[in-house]
Amino acid sequence: MTDLHRPAPPRDAAKHVRIVPLSAATLRALADGDLAAANRTAAVTLTPYFVDPAWRGTWRRRSRQLETDPASAAWITGVVWDAERQIAVGRAGYHGPPDARGMVEAGFAVDPAYRRLGYARAALEALLERAAAEPDVRVVRATIRPDNIASRRLVLPYGFVEIGEQWDDEDGLETIYEVAAKRPPPKPPTA
Repeated sequence: MTDLHRPAPPRDAAKHVRIVPLSAATLRALADGDLAAANRTAAVTLTPYFVDPAWRGTWRRRSRQLETDPASAAWITGVVWDAERQIAVGRAGYHGPPDARGMVEAGFAVDPAYRRLGYARAALEALLERAAAEPDVRVVRATIRPDNIASRRLVLPYGFVEIGEQWDDEDGLETIYEVAAKRPPPKPPTA
């Protein structure tokens, strides 16, 4: 039975995902649109979603990034993996390691077959947890097209605030949101 024919989990079920890194060979295969080659080198089974032509630019960019900066491998886009169901449901990661101010830019996308099931929220939470655990990360950024209401609604409850706009050659106009990576400890209950 293929992933596309598996029944979707209930919408209200909490998702537990991990982000599985992709090797340089897997990234090159994805950039070439070669799913068979990507699956020979990936740690998990990838679906046709990963070779969608719309994502080839991302895979090319990440492949080149690894060639010039192998240390970025632990930071860049990986697979959103639902270990319970043993399926790849999307991609998520940072655009690279923390910059000089300690900022990482998070990015994620969920396969349309698994949208509106909580996977984007689970991926964002995994990225925020990792950022909070990394001593060199002080700020997490998300850039979102103004017409992407769903992504904006997703990030705002996590404390992201709008700090400006930018032009992205691939996505056009984007609103820039940021949140501190470190959360203050919870306040003790008052007596």
